[in-house]
Amino acid sequence: MFTERVRDVAHVGSVELFTPVPDESLAFFVDLMGMSETGRRGDSVYLHAWDDYERFTIKLTARDRAGIGRTYLRAAGPQALRRRAGEIPGRWVEDEPGLGPVYLCQDPDGHEIGLYWETERFTPVRPPALKNQADRFPGRGANVRRLDHVNYLAADTPACGRFLAERLKARATEQIVRDDGVPAAIWYTVSDKSYDLVYTTDRTGSNGRLHHVALATDTRDDILRAADVCLDNGIHIETGPHKHAIQQTFFLYVYEPGGNRVELCNAGARLVLAPDWEVISWTPAERAKGQAWGLKTIESFHTHGTPPVG
Repeated sequence: MFTERVRDVAHVGSVELFTPVPDESLAFFVDLMGMSETGRRGDSVYLHAWDDYERFTIKLTARDRAGIGRTYLRAAGPQALRRRAGEIPGRWVEDEPGLGPVYLCQDPDGHEIGLYWETERFTPVRPPALKNQADRFPGRGANVRRLDHVNYLAADTPACGRFLAERLKARATEQIVRDDGVPAAIWYTVSDKSYDLVYTTDRTGSNGRLHHVALATDTRDDILRAADVCLDNGIHIETGPHKHAIQQTFFLYVYEPGGNRVELCNAGARLVLAPDWEVISWTPAERAKGQAWGLKTIESFHTHGTPPVG
C-alpha cells in the first residue's frame, strides 16, 4: 500500500566526532581534507566544508576515546520541527553556537540526535568569485565539499530502522537481509539523495558506536588524489579506492588520527526521485561476491568501530 511521504527532516546538518588526539585530528581535517576552522569553544573546534551553507560541518571534540557525539538534523521548517518533537521523547536545549533551539533525542541504540530549524549561515572570510557557493574552493587535499552521510553501528538494526522510518519519517532505499530474514544493514534517505543515514549491525553487541562518517567530493579524481595525500602523510588507508555495489558510491575509507573511520565518497548523479521507490534487498551470498568491480570487503570493515571495544 502506497503511503505519501512526510518530509519533516530536510537533511543531515553536521556531526560531532570525539578524538583522543585533537591536534592531529584537526590537522587531518584541515590540511588533508581541505576543511576550514570556523570557531572554538571549550574542548571543541568547529570545521566547515567549503560548500556547506551552515556555520559548521563537523564539531571535533577532545575526549579520551574516539567516537560520535550528536548528529544534527535540520527540520524542513518550524512546524516540522514541532511535529517531530511531539512524537519523540527528548528535551529542548540551546547550547550550540550557530543553532537555535535544538530538540535532543536518542535512537534505540543510544546515538544522540539533535533536531533544529534555526541556523546561522556560513560567512566566508574572503567571498568566492561565484556568489552561489558558500566559500572559495580550498585547493588542497581531498577538497571535501559537504557532509554526505553517517553510518552508525547498532545492536538492534531493525529497531533503529523503525525509529528512523516512524519517528523521523526517513525512507529506506537499500538493505542487506540475512538468511533468517532479519536486516543486517539498512540505508535511509531524508532527502532526494539515495541515502543520508545508515544502520549496520554491531557484531560486538555494543551500543552507541560509529561505523563511519562520509565526506563528499566533487569528483572521483578528488578521491584518487586523497589516497596519495593520505599515503604521503601516514594516514591509514583501510580499503579503496573502489566502487560499492550497494548505492554505487565511489569510495575510499581511511582512519583519521583519532581512530574514527572516514569515508571519502562520490555518488555521481545518483538520486532517488521515485515517490514509490521499492527497497532493494541484498543477500549475504550476493554481498560475498564483493564490491561492484570485485574487490572483497576487508575484514576490519566488519569489526572496527568507535569507540573501540575489547
